[in-house]
Amino acid sequence: MRYVGIDPSTKTGLVILNNKGDVLLNKEVKSAIETDPQRFINIALSITLELRKDDIICIEGFSYGSKGRGVSTQYGIGWMIRAELIKHGYKYHDISPSAVKKFATGKGNTSKDGMVLPIYKHWGFESDSDNVRDAFVLAKIAQGLKGISPLTKYQSEVLDKIGG
Repeated sequence: MRYVGIDPSTKTGLVILNNKGDVLLNKEVKSAIETDPQRFINIALSITLELRKDDIICIEGFSYGSKGRGVSTQYGIGWMIRAELIKHGYKYHDISPSAVKKFATGKGNTSKDGMVLPIYKHWGFESDSDNVRDAFVLAKIAQGLKGISPLTKYQSEVLDKIGG
């Protein structure tokens, strides 16, 4: 069994862990084509090519309070990835951005930069990409949903809300 974290973006974070929690894959998935919606399609297809049927998948949910030009792009990529997951028969857990932050730090409103040190302290994982860091935390949540890794009190609270 593998544990997958996906953080949808124009540089989508993708992390896959094995049963022991070892990182099998960590990367940003991008499209060589910048024209939408083909870019969305390419990113979604690239992700599904990395998956296996028994993977436990967590994908970061939408940030509904966000504003700005990039929001519609984020939603487009996020929906395209979900559509491809469903089309290929993959089940997934939608995890809110605040749950990702709380699982990593104990606080649901931590900044992206504020997650770097807690992720390293908890799991020894480092990445220059905040998308990959979020995907790593999502993969750890997937692992937690299956009872694989020891959890802090606040991590257990996150899983309880998810239904894990």
